[in-house]
Amino acid sequence: MKTIGITGGTGLLGKHLSNLLAESGYNIIVFTRNPDKKRKYIKNTSYAAWDPYKKEIDRASLAKVNAMVHLAGAGVADKRWTEQRKRVIVDSRVMSTEFLVEELKNNAPNCNTLICSSAIGYYGADSSDTPFTENDAPANDFLARTCVEWEKASETAKDFTRRVVLRIGIVLARESGALHELLRPMKFGFMTILGSGEQMVSWIHITDMVRMLRFAIERTEVSGIYNAVAPKPVTHSALMSNAAANRRGIKIFMPVPAPLLKLSVGEMSTEVLKSCTVSAQKMIDAGFKFEHNYIDTALKDLMSRNKGKK
Repeated sequence: MKTIGITGGTGLLGKHLSNLLAESGYNIIVFTRNPDKKRKYIKNTSYAAWDPYKKEIDRASLAKVNAMVHLAGAGVADKRWTEQRKRVIVDSRVMSTEFLVEELKNNAPNCNTLICSSAIGYYGADSSDTPFTENDAPANDFLARTCVEWEKASETAKDFTRRVVLRIGIVLARESGALHELLRPMKFGFMTILGSGEQMVSWIHITDMVRMLRFAIERTEVSGIYNAVAPKPVTHSALMSNAAANRRGIKIFMPVPAPLLKLSVGEMSTEVLKSCTVSAQKMIDAGFKFEHNYIDTALKDLMSRNKGKK
C-alpha cells in the first residue's frame, strides 16, 4: 500500500483529499504544525510534525512517503491585504516549498512524485477572448508574482522526482471557501452581485479537485504544469443566479458596486472583480474526466447535500 504525504492536510482541500485517498486504499501522513491536536478520525491517516518556519520536519515519517502533495499556504482571502499580510502569503508558499523540496531530496528516498499547488492568479485578468493556457506568460500583479515565486521554488525537484504543478481555480465546496462566503447573504434573503457581475469565474467542484490530485499521483505520464479548473467557466452573475435557484426563500437582488467592495476589502477586491477565463484542455487531453462540467449541476450537487442545514 502506497503512502502519500500531505502538507496543508488539515485545510479544506487537504481534508477532502485525505478522505478520498483513504477510501482509495492509500496510507496518508499529514504533515502539520499541530500533529498532536485531536482530530476527526480519517482511516489510514496519521499525523507528523513539520514547521517550515523553524526548518523542522519528522524525517522518519518523510522517509515513508511514495508521493508528496504540497498544499500548505496562508489563506489568500482570510485577512485584509496589508503589506505584512502579503509577506505572510508569499513566505508561507515560497519558503515552505523550498524547505520541503530540500528535505525530500535528502530524506525521502522513496518519494517519486511531488505535486505542488499554485493558482490561476498567475494569469491576471483577461485581455482577450481566448482562455488562458499553461503556456501564457504571468501577469505583474501581487498574486501573479506570488505564483511565479511559488512555482519557481519547486523547480529543482525535477532533478530527482516527477513534479506536477496545479494552477487551481475557485474551488467550490459546501462547508467553507468561496461558495460558503458567496451564499452567506442568501440566508437573509439577499443575492449579492459583486461589481458588474460579468467577470468570468474559472471554478472547480471540490470532488473534481481532489480527484485531479489523485489522478496526478497515479498517472506517471502527468508531469509539469496544469490548470485545475472546470471546462465551463461562468460569469459571476450566472454563478450567483444558479446558487439562488437552489435556495429557498426570497432573493432580493443586492448589487455591490466596485468602489464599495474596495472600501470593504481593499486591494483584494481586484481579485474578486477581475475576469479570468482559464482553459482545462491540457488536463482533459491527459485523460482526466470531470464529473462536474457545468455550474448548474455542480451547485445542485453541492447545495442539495446542504439542504436542511442552517
